Amino acid sequence: MTGHIYRDVILEQHVRLFGGTMGAEFLFIDANARPHCPNIADECLQSEDITRMDWPAHSPDLNPIEHVWDMLG
Repeated sequence: MTGHIYRDVILEQHVRLFGGTMGAEFLFIDANARPHCPNIADECLQSEDITRMDWPAHSPDLNPIEHVWDMLG
């Protein structure tokens, strides 16, 4: 997968539409893999005002629900 395909197929067709229905509380999590990181992906998310969760590449913590519990207190 390339950054262009990721933007055109995943971000534009799915993430943007879902984020629009969720509103301001939408927080996007991706795996921080190489296709997810090019400038075109970042620009796409910024243009749609979508917040990306900080997630280190190759994170040993593969369970994002733990972050949700931390956010909820």
